[in-house]
Amino acid sequence: MAAASGKRLGKVLMQAGVATQEQIDEALADADSPSLAAALVAKGVATDSQIAQAVAEQMGLPFVDLAMYEIDPNAATMLASDLAKRYNVLPIAIQDGRLVVAMSDPANIFAIDDLRIVTGYEIRPVVSAEIDLIHAIERFGAMQENVDEMVGDLADAVTVRGGVDEEEEATDSAPVARLMNGIITEAIRQGAGDIYIEPQEHDVRIRYRIDGVCSEVVRSPKKVHRQLISRLKISAGLDIAERRVPQDGRFGVVLDGHAVDFRVAILPTVQGEMSVIRLLRRDSIMMSLKDLGFLEQPLSRLLEALSKPYGSILVTGPTGSGKSTTLYAAINETNDPTTNLITVEDPVEYRLEGLSQVQVNERAGLTFAAALRSILRQDPDTVMIGEIRDKETATIAIEAALTGHLVLSTLHTNDAPSAITRLTEMGIEPFLSASAINCVLAQRLARRLCPECKESYTPTQDALDRIGFPYEEGNLPKLYRARGCKKCNNLGYKGRMGIHEVLTMSEELERIAVNHGSSDELMRQAVSEGMETLRDDGFAKVGLGYTSLEEIMRVVV
Repeated sequence: MAAASGKRLGKVLMQAGVATQEQIDEALADADSPSLAAALVAKGVATDSQIAQAVAEQMGLPFVDLAMYEIDPNAATMLASDLAKRYNVLPIAIQDGRLVVAMSDPANIFAIDDLRIVTGYEIRPVVSAEIDLIHAIERFGAMQENVDEMVGDLADAVTVRGGVDEEEEATDSAPVARLMNGIITEAIRQGAGDIYIEPQEHDVRIRYRIDGVCSEVVRSPKKVHRQLISRLKISAGLDIAERRVPQDGRFGVVLDGHAVDFRVAILPTVQGEMSVIRLLRRDSIMMSLKDLGFLEQPLSRLLEALSKPYGSILVTGPTGSGKSTTLYAAINETNDPTTNLITVEDPVEYRLEGLSQVQVNERAGLTFAAALRSILRQDPDTVMIGEIRDKETATIAIEAALTGHLVLSTLHTNDAPSAITRLTEMGIEPFLSASAINCVLAQRLARRLCPECKESYTPTQDALDRIGFPYEEGNLPKLYRARGCKKCNNLGYKGRMGIHEVLTMSEELERIAVNHGSSDELMRQAVSEGMETLRDDGFAKVGLGYTSLEEIMRVVV
């Protein structure tokens, strides 16, 4: 260990009363420990956090718990990994034109001077625990090293050959392949649902969407962008020479024993081609309805509708609200060897055993409507339609539901009653849709609170009254909120669950629909018949400690 920095830290810890002179001398003599802090922790004298807080207090600097702090990737990747490891420092933010740098030894003026020269920023040091710094440096350094290595190899190729052949550069042995593999592997392990590769004016931004929220992972130089997209196109079976029109494809990998499919969408923008890669985990689609976060009342309503041999069940909500997952879970409830189950989808996201799946191909003339006409001649018991997009598809779906088939499909509406008026707007006579529909399920996805770090609190009466949260007068409920820890990447949330609203068609609702009643009238009647709204379901899950008020306000209210 560095003797000067060790003695300097030892003096600070003695002044703070964290360790005695004897303990410090013994730790300094430990040749097996890389630093005084590590030796003191190993001997049980103090924790990393206690040492860092003592240093911060003695030097009058802020203490930052990196396990709780959201590090700015733009700042973190500003410093080369080898320099960050040498000084055990990490830039974590840019504030007021200064670079905020987490350090375990902020008294190291040589490190601060070097950082000022290398980054061009004035340095504002803060103190963090040594072990947290090491983990953070490794996390941000790994991907940046891949980027740097790739850029260096590409630059060498340009120098030697006078140019880079994209198809050759996108082979498995090329650095671009290692970078892409690193991006994909890390996305799978972090539980991301989407990967965004977005060209900017001067660089390329790579982001993950985890539990519905985007976060930036790394930025790479603009010169790697074309090779990265070409590599992705080859993996997805797309045309690498075509850059003027959108393209869609897919590929699959197996990581840690789990099969993952990737759906790739490439879109030309003014800065170059951007790509969104959706991760589809095959094991996640085998969930049952009970795994999706249903409470007892909406689940019983949905299961009752599924038990009928005919009629239509519609799942509504915005893009990315889990409609397809719910449909597949419903199929798992009805799929058995005694039934003929056929789906028509665009695209077929998950390929399942025991049912026939049809992929829409509009260029070839295989539209939803054309596929449905043929499917009904195959004598199906249950038909799943990926989405009702137009009048023709809606008409065939409603007629199928009225003639002895169970039809499952999706619509884009904000709530359950709006599905009925939406079909009317498409040109379906309301007396037909009202007769065909068994139930409508509206849903959203909300993040679950991390069970390891969620903290309880008692909200104020004013706060509850302002948002309409139900409670007994004089008895304020105990709720939970996000805090953040290492197990949830400091987000406070881990995983997602559905927020549901199930409208079951009744005679009175049919009458309102036939009389061209508005969605508001349908909503009032459905609530009077016992339907729990999205808001009600969300508040119930807040009360049970599954999620936070802030999350429900974000996705529902």
